Amino acid sequence: MTGGGLAVGTVLLIEEDKYDTYSRLLFKFFLAEGIVSGHTLLVASAKEHPAGILQELPAPLLDDSYKKEFDEDECHKTPESDVKMKIAWRYQLLPKMEVGPVSSSRFGHYYDTSQKIPQELLETAKWHGFFLPEKLSSPGSIEPCHLTHGYMKLLEFIKSIISEEGFDGSHHQQTQKSILRIGIQNLGSPLWGDDVCCTETCGASHSLTTFLYVLRGLVRASLSACVITVPTHLIQNKAITARVKHLSDTVVGLESFIGSERETSALCKDYHGLIHIRQIPRLNNLICDESDVKDLAFKLKRKLFTIEPIAKLSAAQPEPGSPPLGSSLGPAGLRGTRRWQVQIWQHPGDINQSEDINQPIISPTRWLG
Repeated sequence: MTGGGLAVGTVLLIEEDKYDTYSRLLFKFFLAEGIVSGHTLLVASAKEHPAGILQELPAPLLDDSYKKEFDEDECHKTPESDVKMKIAWRYQLLPKMEVGPVSSSRFGHYYDTSQKIPQELLETAKWHGFFLPEKLSSPGSIEPCHLTHGYMKLLEFIKSIISEEGFDGSHHQQTQKSILRIGIQNLGSPLWGDDVCCTETCGASHSLTTFLYVLRGLVRASLSACVITVPTHLIQNKAITARVKHLSDTVVGLESFIGSERETSALCKDYHGLIHIRQIPRLNNLICDESDVKDLAFKLKRKLFTIEPIAKLSAAQPEPGSPPLGSSLGPAGLRGTRRWQVQIWQHPGDINQSEDINQPIISPTRWLG
């Protein structure tokens, strides 16, 4: 989806959906993968206590039980989905898409959203928590700067953890080398003392951008990766939104169908929202290759959260000479689906595409699962 996963030393920005439902779920997936992979976690929040967030993480499917979930999903399809597509004969010769995970290229793990992470696994995890209300109990003296008190406290906390745990390379780590996963929730919201979501001409307009600039420098110079969720739909000044995206390496936007017309649309009935890839990282390069499959939708099943390619959900008329929506892409314009997997990178690589335009292939680079 983002070129293979999250690269070490980069910042991933998740634009929260309207009700902060699915962005919170992706945030938990990032933390849960860190626990299963044996990474150190740094969880920062101004709303929920980090210990409570970890207690709500989904349970990993460490065996082949995830295959049963995909099989059950195929068995519970509606009769309409079993109707044979009437398409041009030349499209019938194309190979079928993968509808389940490929075990030979599996990286990362799958998670059961209906179950909580086992307590014994959580007890073995190494994590650090930053809960803003606890840090504001003794404000002390603050030097005048472009940062709010909450942002300054968080930067000091992140810098101390990176230095003390040896993630900056200042001294050898006591155990086997690991990765620091930094997760910051609801950044930019009024809970952090920031007013970018309250007024267009806010007094601390540079506070959020300054924080991201310093944070990016800390992550770049350490063995760490950072995921932040920001309610960009609430930021009044769109110029600040553009700067926030520019200061991030990867930007992913979530658009939920809850409360919208698409929630009852026949085209969107099998999905719960869209994922927009706003920006992917340019690692040691001035430009980046992008996948041709940019229209992605997600759905939350009984136990699994999946992301699949989907045809453009637009009411616009097709261009002259192009096939009408739904003719060559299957019923209701849906493409054949293929689920994406996160990978750990070893050396720089590009996003390539096979000869079949419906089968995008991702070659692994140095990515975190």
